[in-house]
Amino acid sequence: MSRESKIKELITQMTLEEKVSQLVYTSAAIPRLGIPEYNWWNECLHGVARAGIATIFPQAIALAATFDDTFIQEVADAISDEARAKYNEAIKHGNRGQYWGLTFWTPNINIFRDPRWGRGQETYGEDPYLTSRIGAAFVRGLQGDDPENLKTAACAKHYAVHSGPEKDRHTFNAIVSKKDLFETYLPAFKALVDAGVESVMGAYNRTLDEPCCGSALLLKDILREKWGFKGHVVSDCWAIRDFHEYHKVTKSPEESAALALNAGCDLNCGCTYPMLNVSFKQGLVTEDAINTALERLLRTRFKLGMFEPPESGKYGKLGREIINCEKHQKLALKAAHKSIVLLKNDNNILPLDSSPKRITVTGPAAANAHALFGNYYGVSSRFVTILEGIGEKTRNLFGTSMEYRQGCMMYGENSKSLVHYGEAAPSDVVIAVMGLDGAIEGEEGDAIASDLNGDRNTIELPPWQIKYLEKIREAGKKIILVLTGGSAIAFPENLADAIIFAWYPGELGGKAVADIIFGDIAPSGKLPVTFPVSTKQLPPYDDYSMKGRTYRYMTEKPLYPFGFGLSYTSFRFDSVDLSAPTISAGGRIKVSVKVSNTGSYNADNVIQIYVTKDNRNENDPLFSLRDFRRIHIQAGKSETVEFELSSQAFETVNSEGGYELTPGSYTIIASDAAPVPAAVEKGAAQPVSAKLMIN
Repeated sequence: MSRESKIKELITQMTLEEKVSQLVYTSAAIPRLGIPEYNWWNECLHGVARAGIATIFPQAIALAATFDDTFIQEVADAISDEARAKYNEAIKHGNRGQYWGLTFWTPNINIFRDPRWGRGQETYGEDPYLTSRIGAAFVRGLQGDDPENLKTAACAKHYAVHSGPEKDRHTFNAIVSKKDLFETYLPAFKALVDAGVESVMGAYNRTLDEPCCGSALLLKDILREKWGFKGHVVSDCWAIRDFHEYHKVTKSPEESAALALNAGCDLNCGCTYPMLNVSFKQGLVTEDAINTALERLLRTRFKLGMFEPPESGKYGKLGREIINCEKHQKLALKAAHKSIVLLKNDNNILPLDSSPKRITVTGPAAANAHALFGNYYGVSSRFVTILEGIGEKTRNLFGTSMEYRQGCMMYGENSKSLVHYGEAAPSDVVIAVMGLDGAIEGEEGDAIASDLNGDRNTIELPPWQIKYLEKIREAGKKIILVLTGGSAIAFPENLADAIIFAWYPGELGGKAVADIIFGDIAPSGKLPVTFPVSTKQLPPYDDYSMKGRTYRYMTEKPLYPFGFGLSYTSFRFDSVDLSAPTISAGGRIKVSVKVSNTGSYNADNVIQIYVTKDNRNENDPLFSLRDFRRIHIQAGKSETVEFELSSQAFETVNSEGGYELTPGSYTIIASDAAPVPAAVEKGAAQPVSAKLMIN
């Protein structure tokens, strides 16, 4: 009997109550039909979370900073191996509880439109194309290479137009133009649907007046009909209850359940779908609608092999020995190496050489394990803080002395004088580890030191941290500033000689930071978000218009641009050549870029290809990322890299949300940062460009 026949046969044997019991995340067992209980809720944002020991990779925003989708697929493949191993072991022990299943509510592909959003750290940044590439790679790594026999099931969330304010997420109505909807907020979701993502999670908020988990526009018109999505839709947790309690679009739980089911939401993370029994009796839903949702959910479980012995199939042999194994620990370290961004390096103070020196490590993030995690994390068998990583580096440097003083607080101003710490024991260099951790920024309820449900009302480095840095500077010290965090931080650049942005770098993040400080690894991460100069540069937080936001629409000069990141070597873009001077709709153009490493370090760089319409209107993007590739170039050598762009790379979105290819002149730009003047001023290579005519 075929899989589809088995699904239909099971459904015909169920009572209505049994069917409804399968549409909630705590799906009940139906022993007489051989259906085991199943809890659909699991997390693996940057490693299997909330289920004991697992490899903790750098936070999602840091993974995006690698600009390396091939590598990110490798990371996700390791995560899904650990996930399968945990599932296999759990089933052997009769554990079918929460966080031990195979349906992972990852990745978060919302666009990080405003740096005040605490959950922005979960995303892949501000750019739809980068988010699409990294997100699709993560899905491929999680689900494996056989769409009918999944290793795990991935989920594209939160659909759609969701990015704060966190405190208003249960009541907020995101009003957005059709242009912004299709140009910025939806492309990554379509890319993941095209990549075969198994599920999509609806967001808490309303979009254009409809609650996302009950939106005919989002779930029916776009997701199912326009994009042809065949998987299942899950609500965010307790989002359907919000329909009547907060959004006030329905009057009762049975009305809310009916609205969501009829719109195409198949699975309820929450407590509302049991009321479908009442909804049915009141004529608000049909049994056919319940059957349709159930078919989709059973299909996912069959694809995951849940009705076969757990030891059978291609993933049945994965066992506990692979969990947080040495191979995966090395992969986590490599991910941290590739993600860390060097923002400033005056007079090449970095890397530190091995000559005798006196080092003081200070700051509230230095010995802070929470500065490694971000949110949605597991527990590793070993954590290396930044202090420990630096200490390990200096272990055998017997002419080097090192001391540590916390110096200032993470969550509030010191009650004691800063002067003593600012005039610390005589040091040649101070490594100040500042920034944020998951108690300051994160999700509602998790960021316990935040008064804004995990968001920030300002993006500046906390003033007491700035004050402490000023005291150190007044003492005449050389300062290497290491910042942790999951979002853009604004700060006075003159407070440090070198600045490293480490993100939340994962279980071995401290070793990775130390490897870069001491020159074992050349930094190569690139910013997946723009760093504004100050909060004043930002539009109102609750305004979902893209005007003035992100590198594509921001006309003011940023502190650091999207795509930016320095190295210990220097690069030169020599030329960009096109295979033809014109293309037409449906055509393709080859773009060849020659890049030279003109410095003395072998190092990686990320070639970024941007497109701009020369006669754009005021609402079109200034330029848009259309391709990228991380390459390794030996010192003194050159590499030529070829890209291929389709005519779709030159399309823009009109006011009705339609894609248009406008004839005329376009510029193709090759660079290693967004092509704004600030990038070259900060040390990025001079971009090169070529003109193309669209017929």
